[in-house]
Amino acid sequence: MTGRLILLDTASLYFRAFYGIPDSLKAPDGTPVNAVRGLLDFVATLATQYEPEAIVACWDDDWRPQWRVDLLPSYKAHRVEEETSGVDVEEETPDALSPQVPLIAEALGLLGIPVVGAAEAEADDVIGTLVHRWDGPVEVVTGDRDLFQVVDDSRGVRVLYTARGVGKHDVVDAAWVRDKYGIEPHQYVDFAVMRGDASDGLPGVAGIGDKTAAVLLGEFGDLETIAAAAADETSSIKPRPRRSLLESSDYIASAVRVVRVRDDLALAPPAALPVFSEEQAAEFTTFAQTWGLGGSADRAVAALRAVVSPRHDRAEPSQ
Repeated sequence: MTGRLILLDTASLYFRAFYGIPDSLKAPDGTPVNAVRGLLDFVATLATQYEPEAIVACWDDDWRPQWRVDLLPSYKAHRVEEETSGVDVEEETPDALSPQVPLIAEALGLLGIPVVGAAEAEADDVIGTLVHRWDGPVEVVTGDRDLFQVVDDSRGVRVLYTARGVGKHDVVDAAWVRDKYGIEPHQYVDFAVMRGDASDGLPGVAGIGDKTAAVLLGEFGDLETIAAAAADETSSIKPRPRRSLLESSDYIASAVRVVRVRDDLALAPPAALPVFSEEQAAEFTTFAQTWGLGGSADRAVAALRAVVSPRHDRAEPSQ
């Protein structure tokens, strides 16, 4: 298929919805539904603006895979809370959000939007893989800067960056990345490793911030070449960053593997959004009424129908 694909970094979006919409919005049984309603409104907004052929809700089956922790123990360490046993850890999900997460998955499924995850993989890895399973343009919807690495103008892969909100998102292409950071999208992994990222527990290389990382990548191209230059006393790298790079060699080797999203998961290519059957519409209506989703549910259905119906009509054989 060559139409547009939207890949949702689902957790990023439902956290944004939860914190952006009052939790006074509740179902008839008192369950908060602000994140559910907010996510449905995000779907409606994105479907209306981008008219996708397919949408996939990419899921964190494992939000902190052990293989990444083994490589870099500090990875997302600040996002976990120790259990009384001192062994088990879990993501800090607010109590009012936890019961909404399965409702979000159910709502998306009823709308015909598949929820896709993979064992020992984060949503980022699902996104990195599905980007390569689609022949047409791709919009990746996220508030996570690490996904700038998948931006590819030659294939029409962009990031809809939601740091300022879904309705005010930035459209991130190669020019945007160059203007913001002075690097190319394919250099973002090496850039992030050097400058560090506290939100993911990446310490970075001491003394190397955004500017120095961009200058090094501009001169040498990638971290492998930068590391070789650091080991060469005749290279142009100044003494302080040279020393830091040499002292951080083990961290760099591990962190590059941690930050780079996987593109090799065993996932099928996305399918086109289905036409709403009467049975599906009735089931979703019942679900929406049970959970008090109100206008958000109506807007999501209307937006998806507006996208799917014209395509279906064009595909219908003439009488």
